Amino acid sequence: MIHSEIDFQAEGKHTGFLRLAHSTHQSAYGWIPIPVASVRNGTGPTVLVMAGNHGDEYEGQVLAAQLVRDLQPDMLRGQVILLPMANFPAAQAGTRTSPIDGGNLNRLFPGNPSGTVTEEIAAYVETQLISRCSLVVDLHSGGSSLLYNGPTMLALEPRDAEEAGRVRSLLSAFGLPRAFLHAPNPVTISSAARRQGAISIVTELGGAGMVNPAILRAATEGLLHLLAHVGVLRGGAVVAPPSATRIMRIDSALHYVYASENGLFEPLVELGDSVAAGQAVARIHFPQTPWRQPETVHAGGAGEIICKRVPAMTRLGDCLFQLAQDHVEA
Repeated sequence: MIHSEIDFQAEGKHTGFLRLAHSTHQSAYGWIPIPVASVRNGTGPTVLVMAGNHGDEYEGQVLAAQLVRDLQPDMLRGQVILLPMANFPAAQAGTRTSPIDGGNLNRLFPGNPSGTVTEEIAAYVETQLISRCSLVVDLHSGGSSLLYNGPTMLALEPRDAEEAGRVRSLLSAFGLPRAFLHAPNPVTISSAARRQGAISIVTELGGAGMVNPAILRAATEGLLHLLAHVGVLRGGAVVAPPSATRIMRIDSALHYVYASENGLFEPLVELGDSVAAGQAVARIHFPQTPWRQPETVHAGGAGEIICKRVPAMTRLGDCLFQLAQDHVEA
């Protein structure tokens, strides 16, 4: 069960914790502290800015925490809710999934208020936070195992022309260099937002277990401009979007390249390269049996390399690369 220390209906700026009751051997009547903030001023849009959905993705946590400190009520028309470490146990441990229950928050929506710790978080985020909002911004990156080719955005493939115009407008206002449209997956936050009548914009801000200052700066500028674009952040000195956005598409059947064996991963292509369907993109080496020839991995479809695996040690089924193609309007 989760209880909020702050009242999301209250005007002004409020900070505190979502208290998730959690009884353990070390703390029989304890609770998990999930930090949260609400900044509200009168009538206007409500936006949820969230990070730490995956605990080893750090850029978004830094950015969301910065907004908790910087945003003040007189800067807004409406409300911004900030959740810098959404899956707090994972973020505290620096791991993608929760060390308590192994839960991957972004694969557990709509959650279960009577379920495991991560299922409880998912249920609360969807029913108590997203349900208040017209826009959800979920700040991700590649985490410990992946690196993206600069700051990017993702959004669900629009269902009609009207929604397509709204999504394109939001992506352009955020203004990161690339945006990928993808099919819905019902267990992710993007689908949770759609179920609650909101639009979600997800970022992928670098990764490799680092915080890149240039990427963080671009994401901060873009997010501030997006908040101004939707009318929740007052105008004034709001910066312009950092760049023009290239709209691309990810095909889940063609654009993921996986390891075919356990071994050491040698990339044959790099971030930003364009590859053809069937092209050799990696080799898997087997130092434990050095007389064996490396296994060559090929791309399933054509596209541009937007993301690659970071650790060389890899196992069958690990994602080595993600590709995307330019989006063509129907």
